[in-house]
Amino acid sequence: MARSPIVFLLLLCLLPGAAVAPPTPDPAWIWPVDGVRAVITPFRAPAHDYGAGHRGVDMAAPTGVVVRAPAAGIVAFRGVVVDRPLITIDHGGGVVTTLEPVESTLTPGTAVAAGEDIGTVAHGGHTPAEQLHLGVRYNDVYINPMLKFGDVPRAILLPCCGPREDALSGSSHTGSPDTFTRGDGRVGRSL
Repeated sequence: MARSPIVFLLLLCLLPGAAVAPPTPDPAWIWPVDGVRAVITPFRAPAHDYGAGHRGVDMAAPTGVVVRAPAAGIVAFRGVVVDRPLITIDHGGGVVTTLEPVESTLTPGTAVAAGEDIGTVAHGGHTPAEQLHLGVRYNDVYINPMLKFGDVPRAILLPCCGPREDALSGSSHTGSPDTFTRGDGRVGRSL
């Protein structure tokens, strides 16, 4: 009797169509403005839903420059919120982008293709002049937009909290908070 579940699972794996292929990764998105990819203010995840952070990236984008859809989708909203003109695109699968400040003539319900012109960089909002803010939500949670462009920033661990002796490596942290000395005598500096 104990073998029945195992035999069933083996038979299930041998049936045609029973194996499910892993999902293919999404193709990298299109950068919304032409020119060099210059991120002025990176994504900073908040500690909690109402915490401080930066729920998107601000990129260099001169006023009047054409803004393109980073991926195919449907315009979900276009209008002014407080003092900022913006456009929101629903890409399906729980992925939604908002770009601001963007002047656009598109109306909600309009289908857009990846790379299609959706408006121009305008003035207003929290983003300084000559910048475009891009926020991406996945199932109503903000994520780092750079993940969608294939530019995942590398994590760098830095020393913390002033002088101390590291019991495992024998390193001590001395001097300024961005320098440290390892147990083998080498001095390191955080970036």
